[in-house]
This record gives sequence, structure tokens and C-alpha cells, in this order.
Amino acid sequence: MSTMIMRHLPALLIATPLFAAFLMPLVGAAGRWVRTAWVFLGAALTATVGLLLAWQVFTTGPVLYVFGAGDPTQTLPGDAAFPIRIMFAVDALSALMIVIASCSSLAITLYSLNAEARQSGLETFYAMLFLLVTGVLGMVATGDLFNFFVFLEISSLAGAALVAYRIDEGVAVEAGLKYALLSTVGALAVLIAIGILFAQYNALNIAALASRLQFTVLDKVALVLLVVPLAMKCGAVPMHFWTPDSYTTAPSSVTAFLVVSSQASLYGLFRILYTLYGSLLSWATFGWFLIILGVLSMFIGVTMAIPQKDVKRLMAYHAVSQTGYMLLGVGVGLAVLGNRAALEEFGKTAMAGGLFHIFNHAMYKGLLFLTAGAVFYRTGTRNLNKLGGLGHTMPWTMVFFMIGALAIAGVPPFNGFASKLLIYESVFRFSPFLAVVAMVVSILTLASFVKVFHSMFLGARRAEYAAAREVPAAMWVGMALLAVVVMAAGLVPRPFIDHLITPAVNALCDRAGYIATIFGG
Repeated sequence: MSTMIMRHLPALLIATPLFAAFLMPLVGAAGRWVRTAWVFLGAALTATVGLLLAWQVFTTGPVLYVFGAGDPTQTLPGDAAFPIRIMFAVDALSALMIVIASCSSLAITLYSLNAEARQSGLETFYAMLFLLVTGVLGMVATGDLFNFFVFLEISSLAGAALVAYRIDEGVAVEAGLKYALLSTVGALAVLIAIGILFAQYNALNIAALASRLQFTVLDKVALVLLVVPLAMKCGAVPMHFWTPDSYTTAPSSVTAFLVVSSQASLYGLFRILYTLYGSLLSWATFGWFLIILGVLSMFIGVTMAIPQKDVKRLMAYHAVSQTGYMLLGVGVGLAVLGNRAALEEFGKTAMAGGLFHIFNHAMYKGLLFLTAGAVFYRTGTRNLNKLGGLGHTMPWTMVFFMIGALAIAGVPPFNGFASKLLIYESVFRFSPFLAVVAMVVSILTLASFVKVFHSMFLGARRAEYAAAREVPAAMWVGMALLAVVVMAAGLVPRPFIDHLITPAVNALCDRAGYIATIFGG
């Protein structure tokens, strides 16, 4: 039985949250406690399946799974053409993203059990949340471009519904519609690109396409149609305009996972550039494309965050800024990918810093959004000018906020420092100017969060919040889980780098190995 479960983990990765989502209305009718137990069980099982699958990949190598096949682990024939069955191809890079989504979804769902308990329509809320998790896990696990599009649409539609969940006098609905509209336009562009590639090569599998691409004019058009929407979905400047509204108005538990959803689009961007197109590209040109996006995102994000008075909007702009570090690190790796000496000397270290920052950012940014939600839960406001003195009555929330704030600013010994140090050291070898910009952005980030900490937690108690107290247990536990990971990855980063990040970097660089794995070479 155990062997059977392990063999079908890729299918269970999608089936578990889907099953939890589709039964949510029926379970919700049975009462609050049954619904709570079902939500917890669904989140725990989804995280368990995800972590087991990742462990399998990191210990035994890439996992292939062909849905509907007698032998789901079979490889594709060399002349694979449409139609073929849906295939999941989970390598170390996919496994890293699955670990991120699994850990985040469990902590966030636990937090939401208390955070959203006072809201109505919770059956719909949790159904959409499980669908969002399904979409993210499918995006990072599939080896098929069309199914990537399907899961992208699932995550986008579920995300739009969750952004608009609280209505908030129409503000949330407006943000949800903006998110849905931009996601739909982006997904349409992705679908057109997939159609262009399929019409030329009669294949949808990423490895099959990668082995046949000729880099024709149509292939270049498809590249643009894939890259631009995915850059928009990950919140990179100048395509970040949906991020502040959506992150601000969504419930904090949703916002924390929207960060992971954005990172799944970032994964898709890297997969397109490195695996699908690979050596057909001009490494320097597209490396600098990511670097420029990264620098713009870092600087504009942090400068837009500083004057904000709404704590979640401030954090949303910082999410844009932190995405810049990921783009910068991986962009430097892409820029030197054709130079073996430079790649081994500092290129892979830069990529490791970028990928490690994806992991770290999901943990500390999720923690920060949850602390903002905890403050809103007790005070009913996100306006920094109306807050103050909450450290007296919400000490644990204050501690969790401090951990997240010091991590995002890159202060040792928190996890943000571990990944930023890799980026600083490697990027400096590539361009000292870019390294200086990255360090200046970290200083501005620290200054911004010092202001937020002072505004929310220091000073005398405000009379209107004198009765405020620490948040309920489930919210506290959700924040604590993320805080533990933030501290662990900062205090002892080497196991994370050796066992999670380095294999992911090698998988991302090894285009030929990815193709050979799918075709059994």
C-alpha cells in the first residue's frame, strides 16, 4: 500500500486539494466543526503529499507520471506527437516550488481557521483556497505547456474570487476584477503562444518542444507572448500595477498565498527561458532582460513602499521589490550561462541566491502578511497613522513581525540575509554597481520596516485598542510555523542550500538532462 501511494504521489498532489475543494459545500452543510476538521485534514494531507513527492525527487531523482497509462512512470517515445496523455515531470526545481507551496499552504490554512471564522460564505472561501493551491501545484509539476495554461487559469480565477471575497464596499470587488481581467488577457497571450508552437511542431510537451524548436520568427513571437504575461503575473516592474490593489484588499491569508502563486509564474518564466528555449536564446540579451526587470522591481518597489500608510499596501510594494532580487540572481546566471568558467565561478551562486530567495521570500513575506492580518483582526484598521502601542497587548504578533521584518531587510541571522548574501557576492563579481543597488534597496527596506514597527507596536497604548489582545491559537500557530522556517533557514542555511537549492540550480541549468529524462535518454 505504501509503495502504491508513493508511486501515485504526482496524481495525489492534484487530487487531494481538488477533492477537498469539491466536497467543501457538502461538508460545510454538516456544521462548523465538521468544516473546520475537513479544511485542516485537506491542508495537512496536501502538504504531506507535496513534501513526500519532493523528498522522493531529492533522494531518487526526477519523477515522471503519465496520467491514464498502465505504467505511469513511462517515458515518451522519441517521435512523441499529439495526442499524448497528460504528463507531470517533477525535477528538483519543481520539487523546490512544491516544498514552498506545501509549507505555505499548511501554515496559511491553519491561520485562516480563526482569521476568517467571523466571515460568511466560508464553504466558498475554502473551496477557492484549495483550488488556488491546486493551480499552483499543477503549474510547477506539469511537463505540458497546455496543462500549464489550464493550471494558470485555475489559480487566476480562484485568486480573483478570493481577492474580492470581503467586498469591502466595492473596493475588493474592483481589485478582484482587475486581477481577473489582467490574468485573462495574460492567459490568452499564453494560449496563443501555445497554439503557435503546437501548429509548428505538433507537440505540447515541454521536452518535446524543446527538442524540436528551430527559433523561427513564429517561435520568437511565441517567446514574447509567454514571457510578458508571466513577468506580469510575478509582479515585475513595469507590469506590477495589479499587485498593490490585489495584495491589499484580499484577506491576509489569501495574500500570503498569492505571493506563492506569483512565484509559480516566476517558475514558469524561468522554465520557458532555460528549459524550453535554452541555448537558442542569446544568453546575454535575455540575462540582461531579467536583470533590468530585477533592478527596476527592486528600486521602484521599495521607493513606492516608503510613503504608504496602509500596512498591507506597503508590504505589497515590498513584495514587488523582493521579486527583483530573484530576477537579478537568476538573470545573472542566465547572462553567463554560455561562459562555463563564469557560470561555475559565480553564475550558479547567483542563481542559487535567486532561487533561495524565492523560498525565503515565501516564508517571511507570508509571515509579514499574516502579522498584518492579525493586527487588522484585533483593531479593524490597516492605517499606520491610527495604530500604535500594540506591543503591550499583542507581544507574540510583535515578535513574529520583527522576525519577518528583519528577514526581509536581510539582517543576520535571518533567512533573508542568507539568500541576499549569495546574491551580493556573486552579482558583485558580475557588476559591482548592481550589487551596490541591491544593498541600498535592503537599507531602504530596513528603514521602511522600522517605521512600520514603530507605528504599530511602540508607544503608549491607544485608548481605542486597550482591549486588544493576542490572536486566537490557530492564527498564532500559523505564524509560528513560518517563523520557525525563517529562523531555521537563517541560522543553518547550509542544509537548505545543499539539499534544496543546489539540486534546483543544477536542474534549471541542465536543459539536455531535462529532455533526456522525459525521453528516457
